[in-house]
Amino acid sequence: MLILKGYQQRAIDTLDDFLSKARDRQNVTDAYAEALQVQGLPTLAYRDYGFADVPYVCFRIPTGGGKTLLASHAIVTAAKSYLDADFPITLWLVPSNTIRQQTVDALKTPGHPYREKLDFAFNHQVLVLDIDEVTQIRPQDIGQKAIVVVSTLANLRVNDTSGRKVYAYHENFEPHFAKLPPHHSYLERLEKVSEADIQEVGLSAHELGKIKYSFANLLALHRPLLIVDEAHNARTSLTFDTLQRVHPAAIIEFTATPNTSPTNGSNILYHVSAAELKAEEMIKLPIILTEHQNWQDAVRDTVITRNKLAQDAQQDESYIRPIALLQAEAKNGEVTVEVLKAYLTDDLHIEADTIAIATGNQRELDGLNLFDSACPIEYIITIEALKEGWDCSFAYVFCSVKQVSSSKDAEQLLGRVLRMPFARRRVIEDLNRAYAHLATKGFANAAKELTDKLIAMGFEEMEVAAFLRQQTPVGDGQTDIFGGGGEVSKPALASLVIELPTMPELDHLDDDDKRKLAITEDKDNQKVIVRVNGEASEALQQTLIKAAGKKPAQEAIARDLRIHNQSIQAQKSPSERGESFGQLPLLCAYIQDELELIEPETILENGQLNLLDYPAKLNNFRIQETSNSFSIDLDGKEISYHIAQQSEVINLNEDLLDVTEQDLIGWLDRECKQADVMQRDLIKFSALLINDLLQQPNINLTALVRNKYPLLRAVRDLIGLYRKRAQKAGYQQTLFGNEAQVVLTEEFVYRFSPEHYPARPPYYAGRYKFQKHFFPIIEDLKAQGEEYECAKAIDSLPEVKYWIRNLVRRDHASFWLPLAHNRFYPDFICELKDGRMLVVEYKGEAYASNDDSAEKRAVGELWAKSSQGRCLFIMAVEQDGHGRDVRQQVQDLITQN
Repeated sequence: MLILKGYQQRAIDTLDDFLSKARDRQNVTDAYAEALQVQGLPTLAYRDYGFADVPYVCFRIPTGGGKTLLASHAIVTAAKSYLDADFPITLWLVPSNTIRQQTVDALKTPGHPYREKLDFAFNHQVLVLDIDEVTQIRPQDIGQKAIVVVSTLANLRVNDTSGRKVYAYHENFEPHFAKLPPHHSYLERLEKVSEADIQEVGLSAHELGKIKYSFANLLALHRPLLIVDEAHNARTSLTFDTLQRVHPAAIIEFTATPNTSPTNGSNILYHVSAAELKAEEMIKLPIILTEHQNWQDAVRDTVITRNKLAQDAQQDESYIRPIALLQAEAKNGEVTVEVLKAYLTDDLHIEADTIAIATGNQRELDGLNLFDSACPIEYIITIEALKEGWDCSFAYVFCSVKQVSSSKDAEQLLGRVLRMPFARRRVIEDLNRAYAHLATKGFANAAKELTDKLIAMGFEEMEVAAFLRQQTPVGDGQTDIFGGGGEVSKPALASLVIELPTMPELDHLDDDDKRKLAITEDKDNQKVIVRVNGEASEALQQTLIKAAGKKPAQEAIARDLRIHNQSIQAQKSPSERGESFGQLPLLCAYIQDELELIEPETILENGQLNLLDYPAKLNNFRIQETSNSFSIDLDGKEISYHIAQQSEVINLNEDLLDVTEQDLIGWLDRECKQADVMQRDLIKFSALLINDLLQQPNINLTALVRNKYPLLRAVRDLIGLYRKRAQKAGYQQTLFGNEAQVVLTEEFVYRFSPEHYPARPPYYAGRYKFQKHFFPIIEDLKAQGEEYECAKAIDSLPEVKYWIRNLVRRDHASFWLPLAHNRFYPDFICELKDGRMLVVEYKGEAYASNDDSAEKRAVGELWAKSSQGRCLFIMAVEQDGHGRDVRQQVQDLITQN
């Protein structure tokens, strides 16, 4: 089965944690706030849009991030963590019929990554249906198969439900409603037969006012999970009303560009950054942009770029045939498909059979497998976006001969060239980049236009600054983007072109600012064109913003100036200059005469977790049927577990009489399976625990099976408690015991890669310009506060060569030290000019002396002590007991050791 990328697994883990808290606490708002806090994200208000306690959250995943794969995994997570359903019903909503068909085909195909996860989780009992096939659902499928129905939102989104298939009466659904008990709690929410239904379907008047046998009512009866793709298209009042009609149990959205407005914005639960996609080798970055004054140069350089990449690809271990996507103008334009193809074949001598045309009328890609080595296609000419869902990671070069700003399709075409072949970084650096050649008419607006498109695709401003590189054409129009040496040449510092309605007032600017400006007047269009070369000072920025006129124009220019300056700063960073960062030894120990890296698994193994050494007992176990929950006493603390609010179409007590105690034990074994627990021990432990529960008054097997999901969570929590006890013992023994043998060796070291810094928002965007941060972007550093002052102090020290804001829980892109129950990710990692490595953890006064800080300080000091002078560690505070500020604390550590 396809293994999720690190950011994908973190997204699913965040969803799991959020839904678990929302279910057990019966409070979605608190669960959302805590999920953001755990990620270190700013607090955002949760908005329910009339769905009350129904979880309604959004995942922000940029183009190329695998939204559909994540959606499949989200179904499994929601079923187990919130719905408490063995076999859930899911309504999967997509934006168009084309995407709908592609999604249905993928989900129906055995072995496809989208279907594979569902089959594995639901024991191959999966029924995938197109919205037109829903009458195939039988009553016996409900609760026995995981049902996924794929539809467009348009199929549901109507003011008048009559005449729509989803809401229409259909006799095939009659068996689903025939045995509904008269006291069923969901009856009131079901739509009834109306006069319009009688006229439409030909029912008798006797049916008026009775439950309508419709798919929408079937959904309302069983409270489906809703998956919403491209969710930015689904934020209207009509959409909210539509979704409420099916009474969902939870709603999970996926989009690259979520609506963030205060009136109808999404509740963003997890945000994946472009830097994370790059680090996980999912997309090609940076984007090398070259703008041209005429379309012939743009096309010529596109051919040169593709040919050079084709030469590089011959040296790659995998078969790659770089493809160029060329966007022509419509028939009323100058550079039509025919003109563009003629230029390629007649002037540039491109073989006609290597060119495919993909337009509404010419569909030369249909039936072609572009990944096949026998396929000759190297150039694809289109006008509008290629068909939705079209993905070929061999696409490397995007060329547009039309104004990009006027074309929504350019955004989609650019997204096509970002995907990395086989989702794996290539050995030759040029094959890790995407290329754009844009023809601009009049003035140099290509960078601004491309910036707009990237932001629309889910990039942050800081990411655009870091990953969009401008190149300048040289000579006769042929761009030497490869610098003659086989790799992309270093870009010149970016320039920015701004259009203003009036001439800016320059009198108060100094000579340095004035030298950065080149101003021309476009009298025909009554505009002033300003080119800014180099970094714009605060005074220069304010001058240009003021001259922009109205507020929207001022905001747009302010954004462009921010990105322009950030881009210049990014190019100055050591990682972009090709520098390297010092390596850090990892904490190791000799265990039974074998050198091992100290990881949670090592600590646990040394602590010898054996479930049978612990009591198989849930203390003070109480089922509270009236409130759909039960509680237990776990480690001296009462914990409540709530049951999902699912419909009860049949009497569950009678239905479960055939379930045996062994069935329940077997189910617990499957669901609790963990790598560090032997199966025979888990089975015996579960058997002892179930047997103990059945000895208690007022508890029988039927009650336990009815409450099997809360029971599962309680058992998992109990095992987790025992694991922590074993870890604590193993940690103390491994690192601080009398016979502990802790060492640092050259065999286990961590290296920060210049290409691998998967930071994600919020990024530092303050005015202070850090000079020594190794990477061009800094994650999660506010522009004020104690931690910010600590970073400034580090940046100012003459002994510091480079420093890095360490990332937290970012797989192989974080430096960490072991803790008993977790990992410790220090705030700042520094390379000193003398070659030593310095690790700095900053603690505010409120946290400096707590147990967590004491544990981190102990392991940090042990690490430094074990390095024999190669490494330093400090837990810095605003002011220590000697009256020293942060800067003095760090400097004294450096100079006195």
